[in-house]
Amino acid sequence: MSQPSKNFSYAVEEQVAIITFDMEGEAVNTLAPDISHEFEALMTRAASDSATKAVVFVSGKKDSFIAGAKIDFLQQVKTVVEATQLSKQGQMSFDRLDAFEKPVVAAIHGSCLGGGLEWALACDYRLASDSPKTSLGLPEVQLGVIPGAGGTQRLPRLIGAQAALDLILTGKTLKAKKALKLGVIDELVPQPILRQVAKKRALELAAGTLKVDRSRGLPSSVGKARSLAGLFKGLTDKGAWTELALEDNPLGRKVLFDQAKKQLLKKTKGKYPAPERALEAIRVGLDKGMKAGLEAEATAFGELVMSDVSRRLVEIFFATTALKKENGTTDPTVKARPVKRLGILGGGLMGGGIAYVASAHQQVHVRMKDRDDEGVQRALAHVRGLYDERVKRRSLTWRERDKALALVSATTDYSGFKRADVVIEAVPEDLKLKHQVLKDVERICGPETIFASNTSSLPITKIAEVAGRPQNVIGMHYFSPVNKMPLLEIITHRGTAPWVTATCVEIGKKQGKTVIVVNDGVGFYTSRILAPYMNEAAYLLAEGADIAEVDKALIDFGFPVGPITLLDEVGIDVAAKVGKIMHEAYGDRLLAPGTTDALVAEGRLGRKAQKGFYLYEHGKKAGVDVSVYATMPHGKDRKRMDRHEMAERCVLQFVNEAVRCLGEGILRSPRDGDIGAIFGLGFPPFLGGPFRYVDQRGLGRILERTEHYQDRFGKRFEPAPLLSEYLKAGKKFYA
Repeated sequence: MSQPSKNFSYAVEEQVAIITFDMEGEAVNTLAPDISHEFEALMTRAASDSATKAVVFVSGKKDSFIAGAKIDFLQQVKTVVEATQLSKQGQMSFDRLDAFEKPVVAAIHGSCLGGGLEWALACDYRLASDSPKTSLGLPEVQLGVIPGAGGTQRLPRLIGAQAALDLILTGKTLKAKKALKLGVIDELVPQPILRQVAKKRALELAAGTLKVDRSRGLPSSVGKARSLAGLFKGLTDKGAWTELALEDNPLGRKVLFDQAKKQLLKKTKGKYPAPERALEAIRVGLDKGMKAGLEAEATAFGELVMSDVSRRLVEIFFATTALKKENGTTDPTVKARPVKRLGILGGGLMGGGIAYVASAHQQVHVRMKDRDDEGVQRALAHVRGLYDERVKRRSLTWRERDKALALVSATTDYSGFKRADVVIEAVPEDLKLKHQVLKDVERICGPETIFASNTSSLPITKIAEVAGRPQNVIGMHYFSPVNKMPLLEIITHRGTAPWVTATCVEIGKKQGKTVIVVNDGVGFYTSRILAPYMNEAAYLLAEGADIAEVDKALIDFGFPVGPITLLDEVGIDVAAKVGKIMHEAYGDRLLAPGTTDALVAEGRLGRKAQKGFYLYEHGKKAGVDVSVYATMPHGKDRKRMDRHEMAERCVLQFVNEAVRCLGEGILRSPRDGDIGAIFGLGFPPFLGGPFRYVDQRGLGRILERTEHYQDRFGKRFEPAPLLSEYLKAGKKFYA
């Protein structure tokens, strides 16, 4: 008699063994070594069960097949040998599934990621529901590791090297329709009949009446081009890299993989080893066979699990997971109130972006207000343009677009605002103007309407000074472009009601944002730590550094763009305005060099004016505008400065201000500070955020280098008091 299974159930339906994975006590199914014996026992039972001709795998979870490996288990692994052995165990388990004597069908509904997709790849046939909740992918590189249970070997053999590289090296996920087109799945069916069709296909496979043709086939031009000359001639043809990969030609594959590595390093700068190791495992498998490929995969997996980069990325994963479960208050029992109507004041890029995420993700009615008909038209056109981009990319149908756009309307007055649950103002950074719109909202809207300011620097306390209902006032700081930037920084003042905070946090989550809550102060957290970082870059230019060299130094450090490019993107006029607010609040420590005012006077506002530190052609950056040097000390006579020092100066300013924010109570935890810096400002994820970076480099070393620059440059490098306090107490920011 077989042992009862804790996480699986076994039933025979019409000569098909239905094995249901339903992990006990968990919201989703995940893979860990402790379930493997149950899995093996059930497969043994299915093999010997004379009443069954085939097997179908299904999930017992509502909208999830298998979400991947149990991530917290990886944190418990202590050695490379142990991690490598885990990979080999997973490989052997799925090898046995691959070689199983009866047909095995995976019936996929919901998320099928990582080890879940590796499981499905080892089956004979894959069906997926056509639900928008179904997604497939191998996202392991996003955690600093690679697929470790055969994914680097089975996927390229199934869909071709080029398509597999695109999925594995980026960690992107696919909707079911795209997965079908690529050949990752064999059939797409409506979710209500998924199980029924899966059983039918399993019996057809067993009877031999279903023959699955997965040959990708060579285009006629390649079928004829058997010579090397013919292959290289085909490089200009559509799908040329795929053709090379499909040819049984080592030289063709070498070209493919060399080009892939070149493009990869251009993106990762060598800071993220996992994609490189995945590339190598795929190459070994295609060049030397499946066995060698699996060995390379297991070796790479073991080494990567124990790497610092993976540790940092896994920590970020857990931090964001924890934030999703929090309501933003100190009382977990506080409930968010329902939001059905959202008002937005200001129809510019920020207002339009907020309207888009609210209608697309939160799916609420949105009413925008701008000052004139022209502004209203621009606002609506901006929202429509964002939807049109998705239609063009085929991530949305035109019918879905029109349905979402029907949620958005705009006006030049406050009509339609009376029943708004929340009003977000996205007007210019002018305290008088913000006071005026707050008074308007309180006059027109209900007594429990939340007023949220999208200010990037003005204290919420000051904005709330004129409020009749200050408890309803809060900050919701979005980042531009709103449709792409993942962070939402919520700012509470002392009088903000907890239900208001919880409601705004819930809004952010529904809009697809990673949400941090910080306490009030000039610049809050993100704008405040960005200010000294940008100031230091400007000081470097004033000392004679080359614009492109400053940007290159910080990109080499790991930022996605350099600080001077960022100035152009943010707007030099905006930076100048925020700089004055910061200087007024924090004194000479945050005094910026006087170059920005001269640039603004010249009309150099950045990308939006097609004129800044860089030249722009048709909206694209086209090199440094050397004429900008005329406004700076040293003119065109630029000095060669050490890139390491330039990066260190800017980064220390960033990190030091973050530590100040924690010490002053602006931040509630180092975790929130790291998430805000990474998701809002592009601090390198592989370093884990400013607080992880300080812990890793050592508080003593950070303090020593900051004091070194304080001796050279004065007050602006004054160390945060908390650095010395923690150092003396022998503490770290993370235990």
